[in-house]
Amino acid sequence: MLKKHPEISDFQCSLVSTGIRDVHLELKTSPSIWRKVNLHFIRFPTQDLPTFIHMARIRIFSTLHTVLCPRVIGNLELHKVDELDSLVGGLLYIDSVRFNGQAECYYFENASHPEQCQKIPFNLDDPYPLLVVNIGSGVSILAVHSKDKYKRVCGTSLGGGTFLGLCSLLTGCESFEEALEMAASGDSTNPDKLVRDIYGGDYERFGLPGWAVASSFGNMIYKDKRESVSKEDLARATLVTITNNIGSIARMCAVNEKINKVIFVGNFLRVNTLSMKLLAYALDYWSNGQLKALFLEHEGYFGAVGALLGLLNFS
Repeated sequence: MLKKHPEISDFQCSLVSTGIRDVHLELKTSPSIWRKVNLHFIRFPTQDLPTFIHMARIRIFSTLHTVLCPRVIGNLELHKVDELDSLVGGLLYIDSVRFNGQAECYYFENASHPEQCQKIPFNLDDPYPLLVVNIGSGVSILAVHSKDKYKRVCGTSLGGGTFLGLCSLLTGCESFEEALEMAASGDSTNPDKLVRDIYGGDYERFGLPGWAVASSFGNMIYKDKRESVSKEDLARATLVTITNNIGSIARMCAVNEKINKVIFVGNFLRVNTLSMKLLAYALDYWSNGQLKALFLEHEGYFGAVGALLGLLNFS
């Protein structure tokens, strides 16, 4: 972050062999908050943390900083911050600095129609109250009423970790990226049992269209269906199952808390437009078009920024 140190400049270019720097997300900060610097965003798999520790050692990071937010071993003082405090604080801060004049928040219009789907900016100048759906390995849902007032209202164990775990079992995929690539080319209607498979069409009495999912993976009870389904279909059905469930729970929480702005965040959505569109469709479906699924450009980095803000307050 500090331009005076070549070690940091080098670190910006490439963290480790598996690290990716999101150059387009570089953020120019306000000098009223801290010295005028640019925030750079680099992501890498958690299992590669030992490589980061090795780099910190050979680059002598301990001479550049005395306190780090991550739990890193070595001769560095550790400062622990609350995960959800960091998430909310980072989200509100990044939205407040306007992303270099661009819109941070957006939604998808016509998410269920690829040829008509559009990414539309959303004005979040008046954010409260706000429902934050944080999707990581599992899911936590927060009702945010101000910067310092929020509560966890619900959650589910069926999140990003569930998607990758099931895909690994069902398809043999080796990574999150491979699972998403499979899901992108699959057809979930092959493993799933639809309303029309049961009733021959729409279930008009209860307003259920024939194409709605009646039973996730319901067709897999039949031997011939199991033999004809592809790995890509299984990956897509897994993703649809997870996003439909999250969308349904988010809608119920929004109704219970009387909140009409719902933002989906978390590392599960980083570079994952497919899941964003499925969530947008799910929330639109379950709310009968009353709620929009909102997303943010700096997806997956809010906790890190919030931890940095906590470090500055600590210092």
